[in-house]
Amino acid sequence: SFEVGIARLGGSTTTLTGQDVQLGFRESVADAARALDQYVDGVVARLRAHEDLLQLARSSEKPVINALTDRSHPCQVLADLMTMEEVGGALARQHVVFIGDGNNIANSLIEASAVAGFALTVITPPGYDPQPGVVNRARSIESGNFRVTLTNNISLDEATVIYTDVWASMGQEDERAVRHKVFGAYRVDQALMEAAPRAIFMHCLPAHRGEEVTDEVIDGPRSVVFQQAGNRLYAQMALMAGLFAT
Repeated sequence: SFEVGIARLGGSTTTLTGQDVQLGFRESVADAARALDQYVDGVVARLRAHEDLLQLARSSEKPVINALTDRSHPCQVLADLMTMEEVGGALARQHVVFIGDGNNIANSLIEASAVAGFALTVITPPGYDPQPGVVNRARSIESGNFRVTLTNNISLDEATVIYTDVWASMGQEDERAVRHKVFGAYRVDQALMEAAPRAIFMHCLPAHRGEEVTDEVIDGPRSVVFQQAGNRLYAQMALMAGLFAT
């Protein structure tokens, strides 16, 4: 979606894979950033380690956009907020319930809740909470309206969004079998959606059907996952237009 977006804005892209760059191995992150500064107007970085992204941003003189790290996924959540407003109106009147792993999506939703003021409940199994630093920083922001709970036995009557993500994220493939056992009770199925009669269903994709969500839900009338996917293009175009126009 970033490549399509920059093309629609009249720009061009050069894609560098991990094999091309090998940040932190073949050359330092700082050296790669300073070299890229000579050729490009900005960097869109999808990296495993969040610290590598921070180092890239500190070392570069050009805008650096976080396309995804193991800590956060802010561009996805920009598209999510756009979708929530399209479907449900003002964010301040909405209540998002995130069910599953306290991963990068959960972290970015917490940060967004603190800034935008929508209510957020994060339901995770014990030991799979969002990062404490993210939670503490968000709680220091006055507009924050969220809670993290270890039980899924809560009322969903007020939920306007049910959100989930994969049980094993990038770099967690070796934990897949263990996570399947832990997260089995946190699957979003039709019974759960019936307990949240006002809620739409959201997922950042790709989804593992039959694991964190059933086919019936993701293909159902309250699913907006492909609207989310489409909105990534427009949210990211707006972000790039603002950054690269300066």
